[in-house]
Amino acid sequence: MSKKIGLKEAISIGIGGMVGGGIFAVLGLAVALAKGGTPISFLIAGLIALITSYSYVKLSLKYPDRGGTVKFINEGFGIGIFSGGINNLLWISYIIMLALYASAFGSYAPNLFQLTDNKVLDSHIYASSIVILATAINYYSIAVVGKIESYAVIIKLIILLSFVGFGLYGLIGNSYLEQLSPKHWESSFKLLTAGMVIFVAYEGFELIANAAPDIENPEKNIPRAYFWSVLFVICLYITIAIITVGSLDFKDIATAQDYVLAEAAKPMLGKIGFSIITIAALISTFSAINASLYGGSRVNYEIAEDDELPKQFTCQLWNQPVGLLITAVVTLILVNTLQLESISTAGSVGFLLIFAVVNLVGFKLAKNTGSSKSIPLIGTILCFFAMLALLIQHFTVSKIDVFIALGIITFSFIIEYIYKAVERTKQHK
Repeated sequence: MSKKIGLKEAISIGIGGMVGGGIFAVLGLAVALAKGGTPISFLIAGLIALITSYSYVKLSLKYPDRGGTVKFINEGFGIGIFSGGINNLLWISYIIMLALYASAFGSYAPNLFQLTDNKVLDSHIYASSIVILATAINYYSIAVVGKIESYAVIIKLIILLSFVGFGLYGLIGNSYLEQLSPKHWESSFKLLTAGMVIFVAYEGFELIANAAPDIENPEKNIPRAYFWSVLFVICLYITIAIITVGSLDFKDIATAQDYVLAEAAKPMLGKIGFSIITIAALISTFSAINASLYGGSRVNYEIAEDDELPKQFTCQLWNQPVGLLITAVVTLILVNTLQLESISTAGSVGFLLIFAVVNLVGFKLAKNTGSSKSIPLIGTILCFFAMLALLIQHFTVSKIDVFIALGIITFSFIIEYIYKAVERTKQHK
């Protein structure tokens, strides 16, 4: 019998899933889009995550399953092309998150040790190497993955909370504090779309759903785990955004966009602070890659088990599902072909659509789960319109990002349609 997960462990799964590589990868991007209104953008994204977590609470209590989101979507829509397409999108979104984390690792690592004279080449070498290392660890032992996660959550939280402590002290009398005033905010629409680009920094709370069957005293602990972890991370991200915008000139933030959190530690702690935050970023992104590789291969396995992908995906390659190797290979391709903003946009669009569908399931099954109908409905509308706002805003700035995001969604449904068509043909023979 597996050991039950207590409240503290359940909350740490949620916090660990959110405070992975996301904040290190997208903070500079958020400031570039929202300027002084960056804390507001993090608040908007956090509130959408909090509303969505209500649907996750109710569905996790009614349908506790290690398939998590996959299980909820199948319960709401049955096994078919729509549910299969959304579940495929979930798997691909995991891969996009992996590419985002690896890209962040590649941006921070050359600041500690340069391999060549070309920083872009160094970033790609580091990003690819860390994916390969994490894949090897996943093949070696899942227990090692779990140990790395438990230590990494503690280390990164200690470092980030120390950054917050020193940062808030350092803000006193800082000349850049004025950058947070509303006159430096972008338009309301831009604040919303900046919040949606960085929405990927919040998506990790959904990992609690996969642990739901093992959480002790679920009626009390599942709601607490979701709500406390999301609320804690909202407060943490807003504070980090305030410190970053209040400590550095916008020009310096733009120059160090890919490793801005390390740069923000410099005014308070100098080169040592820069190095400590860089190390925290490397630990965080590495642990996020490790956990997401495992999560991505599990999602792929669950989809195949539910007959939404070929049964061959349930096969073992060495000692893990074949999906682990496919997940790793596609991650390597993405991280070496796409820009950070394209990866972040595609990830946010994917998760906003997935969360809109999960909220819709929460609305559809409200009677079964004993939940309010209005909160999941609000969540569905907010996620869907936030996704549209993100696509509209990006279409004026970078059409290619929009085509990549929409192409990934379309591809998720096309492969499901083809698979179902082939299966039908086989049955009629």
